[in-house]
Amino acid sequence: MGDKGQPSNYPPPPPPGYSQPPPAYGQQQTTVVMAGRPVMGHIFRETSVPMQCPYCQANITTSTTYETGTLTWIICGVLILFGLWLGCCLIPFCIDGCKDVIHTCPNCHQVVGKFNRM
Repeated sequence: MGDKGQPSNYPPPPPPGYSQPPPAYGQQQTTVVMAGRPVMGHIFRETSVPMQCPYCQANITTSTTYETGTLTWIICGVLILFGLWLGCCLIPFCIDGCKDVIHTCPNCHQVVGKFNRM
């Protein structure tokens, strides 16, 4: 409502704490996002990765070890279902290609990444 009880032609101002309304159709809006420190993502696979350790800040090539993961257990269960329960179902636990890969820093021995097969 206007000054004398008549409707005004303008919408009421937004409540405090709200941002500006979106631009009208056909207008462009530029948003600038300032990030702190850029983060480099590493793709961890079966092989060692050269990188900077996030814990000790040393330039390293990761050490890799294998651990039993979800894929190992799934293959074991499938082998049991097919009747290979007399020891053959344990074969996936002996094959590194069925296990997850853990990447560690050879300097400080912290885990810096993991490659899950499932």
